[in-house]
Order: sequence, then structure tokens, then C-alpha cells
Amino acid sequence: MDCMNKLKKNKEYLQFQREWTQVLLSRRNQLLLKFSFWNEPQPRVGPNICELRTYKLKPVTMIESGNNWARAIKYRQGNQEAVGGFFSQVGGLYVVPISGPIKTCSLRRRIETLPKGKGWVENVYYTVPLE
Repeated sequence: MDCMNKLKKNKEYLQFQREWTQVLLSRRNQLLLKFSFWNEPQPRVGPNICELRTYKLKPVTMIESGNNWARAIKYRQGNQEAVGGFFSQVGGLYVVPISGPIKTCSLRRRIETLPKGKGWVENVYYTVPLE
């Protein structure tokens, strides 16, 4: 609340808020916690596009989903692809946002076509419904 009260007095923020509310279509809030197994984020060189992916999990316990993601992420962290993984504590439940840097959109498309490794597919399969 202290932060919000300070923002209400900040003229630059209030001007920014007036401008972005003109283009805002919808808004959702979530309180996220970092998965304990995730490596600490490391600084990245150069400009990057920050990708934010959101997975909607099957409704099971977060411990069960966390265990599957802990096994799966080992297959993606080797190439510094992912920065952080979080789970929702307040807001939409069974939601896992993952963010990571990408140098270019063409590189992102190329990475997506690479095999993820048998372990990634097997472990994520158990947590994410095919929608």
C-alpha cells in the first residue's frame, strides 16, 4: 500500500497511467511465486526480446506439477533459454508463467523447431492439458 500511495503522488506515473488506459483492453492480476528449483536469473548480453509463455496446468497439486516441471526444465536450462518460472498463488490457479530472452524472432522460430529432448515432452505432458 505504501508503494501505491507513493505512485498516486507521482506526476510522471499518473500521466503514464492516463496514456496506457487509453489502449488497455483488459487486465488481470496474479501474485506469483518462483519455483524453488529454478536457477537464479543471469544477466544476458545485448538486446533481447523477452518472451512470456503461460501454461495452464491440469488441476492437480502444485507439488505434483512442480516435480514434473523440475524434471522437465533441466532439458531447457542448458542453453539459457528460460529466465524464470513461477506459479500462481493468488489469481488464476494452475497457471505457470515462464519468461526467457530471445535475440530475434527468427531465432525463436528456429528454437521451437528443435527437438526438446525426450524428457521435456514426457514431463510437460503430465502437467499441461492439450487445449
